[in-house]
Amino acid sequence: MTPTQFSNKILKFYDQHGRKDLPWQQNNSAYSVWVSEIMLQQTQVKTVIPYYLKFISSFTTVEALAKADIDDVLHHWAGLGYYSRARNLHACAKMVVEQYKGIFPSDIRSMVELPGIGESTGGAILSLAYGLPEAILDGNVKRVLARVFLVEGWYGSSQVSKTLWQLSRKYTPKTRTSNFNQAMMDLGADICNRANPRCDECPLSKNCKANMQDKTVEYPHRKPQKTIQTRSATMQLELNNKQQVRLFKRPPSGIWGGLWSLPEIDLKSGQYSLIGQFKHTFSHYHLQATVVEAKQKNDRQASIQDNQQLAWHNIDKLSDIALPTPIKKYLFKHLKIKEK
Repeated sequence: MTPTQFSNKILKFYDQHGRKDLPWQQNNSAYSVWVSEIMLQQTQVKTVIPYYLKFISSFTTVEALAKADIDDVLHHWAGLGYYSRARNLHACAKMVVEQYKGIFPSDIRSMVELPGIGESTGGAILSLAYGLPEAILDGNVKRVLARVFLVEGWYGSSQVSKTLWQLSRKYTPKTRTSNFNQAMMDLGADICNRANPRCDECPLSKNCKANMQDKTVEYPHRKPQKTIQTRSATMQLELNNKQQVRLFKRPPSGIWGGLWSLPEIDLKSGQYSLIGQFKHTFSHYHLQATVVEAKQKNDRQASIQDNQQLAWHNIDKLSDIALPTPIKKYLFKHLKIKEK
């Protein structure tokens, strides 16, 4: 199958079945495409749509986002996970405003120098917003290419990634690149999905090596499994008589970076009573959290020293701050808070 034959099949699929009514397609600016592409990293479209609509209504332009407080940005992001994306989004907005006067650059080299934008995201912005002939390689496109050309190995490895990029660049057309890239993402997300591919509906089925060899579900090869460790943490819930809870603002990098959380403590520093537990699974470990309260006032003071990262928050205002999803769920259930 030649590149022209490949792209013609994909473009025909786009004309007949491609998604053309997604919220970020209505404006189709570099800003709207960028926000959506960052949100769509490791997140499904149906999950992203309500977050995108709320985000874009609050931060209508890249200038508005650049001026926003990072806490407000993280609050809008809470629940989407991978919070480094939100921090990079904010940092990128500042750079676009300061260095490019609010206009995203139109070349891939400058694009990938912006925080949080890799070659695939940059290619998506340049092709979808500017109509430039740039290839992309998100998870959906990787899956399509790995199956059609029977690419061996886990696509997270450098050699497999290099092979997939070569294929993506070879088969991406120089014209109608925006439509082609959108169709490839749609094809991978819907028809050529991971668990239940619908090969009879795929425009590439007759040329797909995985389909012809009845190996579709085997490709792309999965990441070599590792044993996921379990980490334990003890968190303190401290309330005062003003209907406030004391929370700790986590460091800007790392897990839940920049979000407000229950402070972690060392049980050796005082006497505590158990009031609850919760579990949460990250991509690389399980968190087993125990929630306690101090039995005596001096234990509270010994375990959590006052500093600039600790603050009292009104219980009825917790919906307005950026909380990690498991912390929010625990607090709302324990304190019997109704979601706004």
